[in-house]
Amino acid sequence: MLVLARKVNEKILIGEDIEITIVSVSGDNVRLGIQAPQNIKILRSEVYKEIMEQNREASVSEHDKDKELSAKLIAMLEGKSRGQNN
Repeated sequence: MLVLARKVNEKILIGEDIEITIVSVSGDNVRLGIQAPQNIKILRSEVYKEIMEQNREASVSEHDKDKELSAKLIAMLEGKSRGQNN
C-alpha cells in the first residue's frame, strides 16, 4: 500500500485520467474530490462489499430455484415414463 501525506487542495493522480483532490480535513474526517472518466465506477468499499454480498445471495437463491425446478421436472418426467399421468 502506498501511503501519501497531502494537504488541503493538493492532488493525487492515478494514471492519466483520475485525479483525487483533498477538499478538507476535519478531525478524523477527510473529504476527497475525485475526477475520473464516467466509465470508471467509484464506490465506497462498504457499498461495494454490500453489492457483492447481495449479488452472491441472489445467485445462490437463483441456483436453489433452478435445483428445485430441475427436481420437479425430473420427478414429472419419471412419472410419465412409468405411464402415470399428473
